[in-house]
Amino acid sequence: MIGKILRAVSVAGVLVMSAAPAMADATEPTADIEGAKDNGLVKRYEGSFIVSYERFSYTDFRVPLSPLKPVADADARDQMNNRIHAPDKVIEAEGALTRLAYVLPPERSPLEVLRNYQDVIEAAKGQVLFECKKEECGGAADRSSSGGGGDMSLMMYFFHESDLKDAGFSNGACALTAGVNDQRFFAAKIPQEDGDAYVTVQTFSLIDDLYCKAFNGRTIAVVHVLEPKGRDKKMVVVEAAEMADSLTTTGSISLYGIFFDTDKADIKPESEPTLKEIAKLLTDAPQMSVIVVGHTDSQGAFDYNIDLSARRANAVKAELAAKYGIAANRLVAAGAGMMAPVASNDDEKGRAKNRRVVLVKAN
Repeated sequence: MIGKILRAVSVAGVLVMSAAPAMADATEPTADIEGAKDNGLVKRYEGSFIVSYERFSYTDFRVPLSPLKPVADADARDQMNNRIHAPDKVIEAEGALTRLAYVLPPERSPLEVLRNYQDVIEAAKGQVLFECKKEECGGAADRSSSGGGGDMSLMMYFFHESDLKDAGFSNGACALTAGVNDQRFFAAKIPQEDGDAYVTVQTFSLIDDLYCKAFNGRTIAVVHVLEPKGRDKKMVVVEAAEMADSLTTTGSISLYGIFFDTDKADIKPESEPTLKEIAKLLTDAPQMSVIVVGHTDSQGAFDYNIDLSARRANAVKAELAAKYGIAANRLVAAGAGMMAPVASNDDEKGRAKNRRVVLVKAN
């Protein structure tokens, strides 16, 4: 919850701290915030206004397909010291992501708004993949993106208050950091020419009697739309000679040129240049054996990421043996999941560095 602002005043020469009114308390919106617009795949509920908007040209997005559960490590905490929760089932997607927060007209319930969004999905020939309500969604059902020291909320699974660009006490900040009541949620997919688009909608009644009281009892809709999009391919392929140098000097090398289908261990065709260089490395050094280690970021359940990273490492091993003739006994596959980050998992830039395949020299 947004806290009070304190100001310093002088009374008879003594400095006193007193509560001051916020400079930008929530107000009834009459238009969308500047620069915001609906995503073309998902219409808005009539009479609602966009109060928070962010667009990511290319990022990853994990679509929950089951309720949030505490991860196996009871000591695992997020950036706000909340116990981490994650779904057992997810879809990993990448593409262009739009996040919107709408304030709905008065006297519209979270359920009514959710059902209208589901009508939009059905009209677009889409499919609802998962739906939950209130405590059934898992985590703290009364919390938004704000707060620490407790359980993660559903909204915190997607973002935290520190990720927001909205000014403090603004309509957008209020919509995404105030208390939550009567939470509703669904995740869906909509077929597109270039692949599936994914949509999540979270609706709830906002609870606040201070700086956000203008929205107290109003329904908020938080909408994510992930559209399939080709990734800019600007990574330089690591050549076999560079791999050999790194394996000799440090014993390992991280590779970012091996790509997989979303939430699968299927290797994408654009991985071929890097696989060719690995094969050349091992052909030029016939006595060398390597461990192929898959790595993920920290999003999602621990056991899930261990399994996914192991399956991806085994896929690389199988591809090198079947397509490039590398003897299988020279390759060991292993999955490290999220256990060996090379960057912070608090933002996408760091998470992208952590998703990698590492070659480790075995002999």
